[in-house]
Amino acid sequence: MSRRIALPPWLAHALRAQRGPVPWSAVTRGALAAGPLLLAAVLLHRTSLGVVAAIAAMLAGVNDRPGSRRSAVRRLGVPAAAGAVGLLVGTYGGEHLTAVPLTLLLTGLGLVAGGTSAVGPVASGAGTQLLVAAAIGAGMPVAEAGWQRALAFLAGAGWLVALRLALPTPGAIAGDFRFDGERDAVAAVYDAVADLLDAVGGEAAGHRRAALTAALDHAQDALTGPRLRRYASSAAERRLHARYAAALPLAEAATALAWAGEPISARAAEGPRRLAVAVRGNGSTGPLPAPSRSAPALRALDDALLRAAESFDRAEPGEQRPPARRRGPTEILRAALGSGGREYGLRVALCFGAGAAIAQALHHARWYGEHQHWYWLPATAVFLVKPDLGPLASRVLCRAAGTVLGALVFAGLAAVLPRPEGLIALVAVCGAVIPVSTRHFGAQTAVVTVLVLALVMVGGEPQASVSRIGETLLACALVLIVGHLPMTGKRGGGVRARLAAAGRAAHAYLDHVLGGSGDRGERWALRREAYRTLAEARTAIALAAAELPALARHTEGTDAVAAVLERLVDTTTACAVHLDETGRLTPRHTRQLEDLTAELERDGQRLGLVVPRMPAAV
Repeated sequence: MSRRIALPPWLAHALRAQRGPVPWSAVTRGALAAGPLLLAAVLLHRTSLGVVAAIAAMLAGVNDRPGSRRSAVRRLGVPAAAGAVGLLVGTYGGEHLTAVPLTLLLTGLGLVAGGTSAVGPVASGAGTQLLVAAAIGAGMPVAEAGWQRALAFLAGAGWLVALRLALPTPGAIAGDFRFDGERDAVAAVYDAVADLLDAVGGEAAGHRRAALTAALDHAQDALTGPRLRRYASSAAERRLHARYAAALPLAEAATALAWAGEPISARAAEGPRRLAVAVRGNGSTGPLPAPSRSAPALRALDDALLRAAESFDRAEPGEQRPPARRRGPTEILRAALGSGGREYGLRVALCFGAGAAIAQALHHARWYGEHQHWYWLPATAVFLVKPDLGPLASRVLCRAAGTVLGALVFAGLAAVLPRPEGLIALVAVCGAVIPVSTRHFGAQTAVVTVLVLALVMVGGEPQASVSRIGETLLACALVLIVGHLPMTGKRGGGVRARLAAAGRAAHAYLDHVLGGSGDRGERWALRREAYRTLAEARTAIALAAAELPALARHTEGTDAVAAVLERLVDTTTACAVHLDETGRLTPRHTRQLEDLTAELERDGQRLGLVVPRMPAAV
C-alpha cells in the first residue's frame, strides 16, 4: 500500500496551478498588444518609446482577467496611471539625483506604494506598477524626456484597454456584446445559488456558500465599475442590474436554508438554474417549478423566485443600481495607515530601496559589463514582496525557477531568430501566452522574462540572460532576508487588519438586522460587505498559513476566529429571513447568536485582535 508524501505548505503552493478553460479573448488581446506596438515604433524609428509602450501593455496584460468591460477600465487603467507617474518620477530622479538621494526617493515611493497596496486588489496593482515603472525610469536611461516616456506608457496600456472595450468575447452573441462579461457574472450567481441548494444538508454546503460569495463579489464588481453617466444608459444594462438585484434575496434564502441544515427537495434548485440560462441567453425564464412552502426559509426562497420571474418578464425594467462596496475615505485611510498597511509598506520600502541601492552599486562597479540598465533587481524585488502572489518561500522559488527557465529559453531563441523582426514576433507570442501563464507565478515569470529580454534587445541592449539570472537570485535573497526581519508592532498585521474589517462589517450587518429596519436594500448591501470582507480575510489567512513556520506561527489561531465570524454572518442571514417571515426569532436563533458573539469576543481577546463587541441578540 503506497503512502502519499505530505509536502510542506509553501512547497505545495509553489507546485499548485490554477485550472480552467483557455481565455481566448485575453490571448487575442495579448497577441495584438505589445508586439504590434513595438513593430509600429520600429517602423517609425522611435524604438525606445515603443519598448516603453510594450512594457506598459505587458503589465496591463498581467492584470487582464475575466470580467466586464466596465470593471476592466478600472482594473487596467488605475495601475497604468500609477505606472506613468512612477515612470515620470523615476526618469527625472535618475537624471538629476546622485545614487544616495535617488535611493532615498525610491525608498519613500516604496513606503507609500506598499501602504496603499493594502487597500485592495486595484490599489495593489497600482502600487506595483508605480514602483516597477519608477525602477525602469531610473534604471533604463533613454534619449527621450520623462514626459514622453510617461505618455508612451499610457499609450501602451491604453491600447490594451481599447482592445478590451472593442473586441467581443468569443461566443457572446446574445444581446448587446458590450455586456457579455456582466451577463456571465450574473448568470454565475444563479448557478451558485442552485449549487448551494443542491448541497443543503450535506458536507459540501460550506464550500458552496463560499462559492456563492465569490460569484456575488464578481458580479457586483462587474456591474459597478466606472461610468460616464450616473444611471444605466441602455435597457440591456438596466435589465442586468434588475436581474442581479433579483438574485440577492434568492442568495439570502439559500444561505438561510444551508444554515438550517435540513435537506430540501431537489426541485428547489431547478428555478435558479432556469434563471441562469435565461440570463446567459438574454431571454425569458419559461415555466418555473411549483413552490414548496413548508418552512420560513423555503417560503422566502419561493417568494424570491416569484419576484425574480416577474423581474425577468418585465419588458422595460426600472433602474436598480447594484449595491456598491462601501469604502469611504475613512476606511481607505484605515487600511493604508493601519497595522497591515504599515507592516507591508515598511517591507516594500526596505526591499525596493535596498534593491535599488545594490543595483546601483553593482552598476557603478561595472558588474553589468556592457549593460547600461540596472532596473531588473529592484523591479524583481517589488514582485517578490507581494503577498497576494503566494507565500514568501513559494514566490522566491517560483521567481528563481521561472527566471532561469525564461533566460535560458531566450538565450537559445536569440541565437537563431532574425533581428529585429524575429524578436518582435517573439514579443507578440509572449503577449498572447501571458493570460494563460498567470495561472502559475513561475510560468508567468518565465514568459515575462523572455518578453522583457526580447524588448530590451530590440532597444539596443546586448544579450543579458546571465546577468538577469544573477540579479534575480540577489533579489530573492534580499526579499527572504527582509521578509524575516522583525518589525515594529505585532507580526501578521495584514491578516489582523482584514479580520478586524470583517468583524466591523459583521457587527454592522447584525446590528441592522436586529434593529428592525425594513430597508432590505441596505441589509443586502451590509450582507455583501460582511461576506466580502470575510472572504478577503480567509484568503489572507490561507496564504499566511502556507508560509515557512517562522512566519506562519504569527497568525496561528486566526482561522478559528474567521470560522466563528463566518458562522455569525450565516446565523445573522438566517435571522433576517426568519424575521421577515414570522416577525420573531426562535430560541435556536437567539442561542446561536449569544454563543457565537461570546466565542468571538473570547477568541479575539486571546489573539489580541481588535474585534468589535457585538450587540445583544435580543
